Amino acid sequence: MSFDQIIDRANTHSVKWDMMEPIYGVPADEGLPMWVADMDFRPPACVEAAVAAMQDHGVYGYFGDDAAYKAAICRWMEERHGWKVDPAHVFTTGGLVNGTAMCVDAFTEPGDGVVLFTPVYHAFARVIKAAKREVVECEMPVVDGRYTLDFDAFDAQMTGREKMLVLCSPHNPGGRVWTRDELEGVAEFARRHDLALVSDEIHHDLVFPGHAHTPMALIEGVEDRLVMMTATTKTFNIAGCHVGNVTIADDALRARFGARMAAMGISPNAFGMHMATAAYSPDGAAWVDALIPYLDENRRIFDAGVNAIPGVSSMPLEATYLSWVDFAGTGMSPREITERVQKGARIAANHGPTFGKGGETFLRFNIATPRSRVEEAVARLQAAFADLQ
Repeated sequence: MSFDQIIDRANTHSVKWDMMEPIYGVPADEGLPMWVADMDFRPPACVEAAVAAMQDHGVYGYFGDDAAYKAAICRWMEERHGWKVDPAHVFTTGGLVNGTAMCVDAFTEPGDGVVLFTPVYHAFARVIKAAKREVVECEMPVVDGRYTLDFDAFDAQMTGREKMLVLCSPHNPGGRVWTRDELEGVAEFARRHDLALVSDEIHHDLVFPGHAHTPMALIEGVEDRLVMMTATTKTFNIAGCHVGNVTIADDALRARFGARMAAMGISPNAFGMHMATAAYSPDGAAWVDALIPYLDENRRIFDAGVNAIPGVSSMPLEATYLSWVDFAGTGMSPREITERVQKGARIAANHGPTFGKGGETFLRFNIATPRSRVEEAVARLQAAFADLQ
């Protein structure tokens, strides 16, 4: 597999490519889409082989007998993350946005508060608001260029109406890998305020050298309130299969979640189940091990390029392939910044305010694309802000 291969994704019903012009006004024929969090790479050959085997068989019926699928999950989590999972604790949802929505439904009531450490992945707030719950934004301070957790300030915001906390670990969009001490602080915060703790760890395999992800499930004293969310989708670029895992060790929480799953009539996507099983394999692991250094070099090139623009700085990326870039130092308004990026550089990037408090002067750029496109993006951005140099 060559990550440098250019794959034409235009006119393939790709949200990232085909909705760039309608949403951002960036021309489809010459724009660079760096917004939606999927990669422009083919998945591992083992995943493609699993899909090909389904095609060769030719009958696409309901999926049954998930023993091999759950065994693959358990093996991956233990070997890659040191987390021993009981297969009986694993639910399969239609991706992790669906998993988050199911948690909101199962563990809170209309009017309850759901805590987010912002800025954070925008879909969390979207599903919370849609369910008529209150989004409680605890804005994270930036210390030495990185997000940190100020629990004293967060404590002061709590009113008693809050029933759940959704944690993004590793953090999207800031790229933080939370330390064990920080995760212990999150666990204590959840206990102090009697919050269900939903830990979305979808980016846990995409961690750069020098950093190590700790699953929240390895933190002591949180099992009675913890919901773990993981997936193959970000790791292996198979988001379209819409398969995610919600793992709940506590019997009472698991019963509540299971009851809502049953009430909603949710059943798995057969293609996604086969793809995920194939991905969590030695061949899949080898592919990820090749991907990480490629993304790390893309990160280095992109960071060096944008940080060379006066007043622009990217947050140091410890995990994910999503660069969080602050334009505050340019003195420009958010509107002028997006105009220059979208019309001048012809790049579609996520607007920072959609991630909540603290995102006002930022844009998020997806660098999981062939290196030539990352280099082109840097050149375009430097040209769009050339008057500052």
